[in-house]
Amino acid sequence: MDPRDVPSTVQHTRRAAVRRWARRDLRYDLSASLVVFLVAMPLSLGIAVASDAPITAGLIAAVVGGVVAGLLGGAPLQVSGPAAGLTLVVAGFVAQFGWAVTCAITVAAGVLQVGLGVSRVARAALAISPAVVHGMLAGIGVTIALAQLHVLLGGEPGTGAWENLTQLPAQLLGVHTGEAVVGLVVLGVLLLWPVMPAAVRGVPASLVGVVGATLLAGVLSWDVDRVELPGSLLDSVRLPELPDGRWGAVALAVFTMTVIASVESLLSAVAVDKLKDRGRSADLDRELVGQGAANAVSGLLGGLPVTGVIVRSSTNVAAGARTRASAVLHGVWVLLFSLLLVGLIEQVPMAALAGLLVYVGFKLLKLQDVRTALRQSELPVYVTTVTCVVFLDLLMGVLIGFALSVAVMLRRVVWAKLRVSRTPVPGGPDHWTVVVEGTLSFLSIPRLSRVLSHVPDGAPVDVELAVDFLDHATYEHLVMWRDQHEKTGGVVHVDEVSGIRGGMSRRGAGAVLPRWFAPWSSWQTSVPAQRHSDHDEAARPLVSGVQEYHRRSAPLLRPVFEGLSDGQEPQAMFLTCADSRIVPNVITSSGPGDLFTVRNVGNLAPCDDDGVGASVHYAVDVLRVSALVVCGHSGCGGMRALLDGDAGSDGPVGRWLHSGVGSLHALRAGHPADPGTGSEVDRLAMVNVAVQVASLERMPVVRDAVAEGRLKVIGMFFDIGAARLSLLTDDRTAFSALPEGVDVLG
Repeated sequence: MDPRDVPSTVQHTRRAAVRRWARRDLRYDLSASLVVFLVAMPLSLGIAVASDAPITAGLIAAVVGGVVAGLLGGAPLQVSGPAAGLTLVVAGFVAQFGWAVTCAITVAAGVLQVGLGVSRVARAALAISPAVVHGMLAGIGVTIALAQLHVLLGGEPGTGAWENLTQLPAQLLGVHTGEAVVGLVVLGVLLLWPVMPAAVRGVPASLVGVVGATLLAGVLSWDVDRVELPGSLLDSVRLPELPDGRWGAVALAVFTMTVIASVESLLSAVAVDKLKDRGRSADLDRELVGQGAANAVSGLLGGLPVTGVIVRSSTNVAAGARTRASAVLHGVWVLLFSLLLVGLIEQVPMAALAGLLVYVGFKLLKLQDVRTALRQSELPVYVTTVTCVVFLDLLMGVLIGFALSVAVMLRRVVWAKLRVSRTPVPGGPDHWTVVVEGTLSFLSIPRLSRVLSHVPDGAPVDVELAVDFLDHATYEHLVMWRDQHEKTGGVVHVDEVSGIRGGMSRRGAGAVLPRWFAPWSSWQTSVPAQRHSDHDEAARPLVSGVQEYHRRSAPLLRPVFEGLSDGQEPQAMFLTCADSRIVPNVITSSGPGDLFTVRNVGNLAPCDDDGVGASVHYAVDVLRVSALVVCGHSGCGGMRALLDGDAGSDGPVGRWLHSGVGSLHALRAGHPADPGTGSEVDRLAMVNVAVQVASLERMPVVRDAVAEGRLKVIGMFFDIGAARLSLLTDDRTAFSALPEGVDVLG
């Protein structure tokens, strides 16, 4: 190809892409951009007010965030602009350095973000504990709400959260009626909007609230403070200024803005990935480059810092946006509105924006975040971060929260959970149990020694090690204690529940199966007889297994079973052999509620059997499963009996196996599913799977569901010796082994 033809080829490709977008996506992106624009306008004005920045700075940031970050970012459906999460930071910098220097800090933070994105370290920002991030946002929300409540009531906010809190009662006594009504109208609309009819909710609540309050104040001619703009948007553009000294403080400010803006943008991008139902995941490094470029441009033009904003982004996704054009167009609409309709903006009462900000502030304090922190045992981190952000400052709150989260993590790593219990045994000494969970290191030896001291001399004792790590010092301490206790006449049974390598028994022969996978024989080899004095030898393994379930598995599974208590919605019906070596939930990595399991000798599916037929009808018509699975296996006793001619013989087994004669005839006739190699029993088992799949597909209820496209019939074969599953191909002629996972990280 002639190099001179390359530019024309590129232009042709671009024109084709534009035509394709105009034909497929334009109508979706255009409507979504208008919805996001309506949400962004009042929020941008309100955030500028809360940041003590010029009103136009919020509009500039909205335009730049939409256009620059939208074009360059790595999360196509994310919408960027001024965010509530940076209001305290910006307000602090404005008070400390002035607005012009704050713009320079924004530019420097943007350049640093671009450098971090180019260095491909974006995912490192996600290492910050979610409890710290959520606590930071909640603290910001509380601070914003406390300050804006004073504006809503017609007063002036104080210089800090404590002052705003203590002066709030006096502000309530001296409330200004006009401002209060305007602000409460906005709050009322925002609170009631979720319960309005769906057709009404299509209009953004923030727009309805602000416009409604503005119209109310105008119609009633209330004398309330309104937004003041210093001319047009273009008149507000100004270059940033370098600081006059204090370079250390400025460097810290740049670092603070970079970290907070980056973390908020990246977390928002990850959240947007969870909202959309198609397309590739966000390129977080590219997203950081896009955010950095937007911040650099916004700062240069006199705008607020820019981040990805989950409120606008989720609105964008919900409105049906398909490409990044929606975010870009929303910025264009903000620009046109700000240039052509400045007079309308100046009619908005400040109390209306205050009502919007009070709502936004309290929305940052999410009950779900509190529940998550409580469930993850990180509530102290969350509460500490919120408190320090509100009553100290944002950076100090984040640093203290981060330090506490690291301390909590270290405690979990080095701090084992220890408990001791006593079980009375009639006619003998009490039986003691010492349970150790977590990580057992030398730091736990003093506590371990104190717990073990509760066990009296000569008593039988179980030491259950449900640990993921056992260091040498602790191992030696346990061995020494065991030897000393056995010298007093006691019996010590060490039960390594987690199967760690090199534990008390020093097996060191590789990983041991977890209890819920392993057969009884692998972990019940030395269960003390005292534990089962009321049960005979036949019941001992079963009772021990039930006790293990109640100790270990039941607490973990209880939430799952609570969700299943009102009904089941399995994904598949699993028809397999009654052979004890086949455990469907193990070989499919499934859990309670996933499989509707039917078992019989030889995994047969005769059309004239009411037992199998009833199960199939119930699974397909009532449970609406999406798959019917027939799973055979190697070494099947039922297939061996068929080959030995037992089918049709007297007795229930012979009569049942008569249903499998068709599979035997198919093998003799050269069925294509016969691999031709291996034992005859296994070859018959494979052919039998294909024959039973065909039998199921002939059932009217199955045939109709397959025709409707809501059901698939699948054949499987499990090689017990190799612990491998193979799938029957769609043409029912062969079995193909499922590929093992490939380590893409090397």
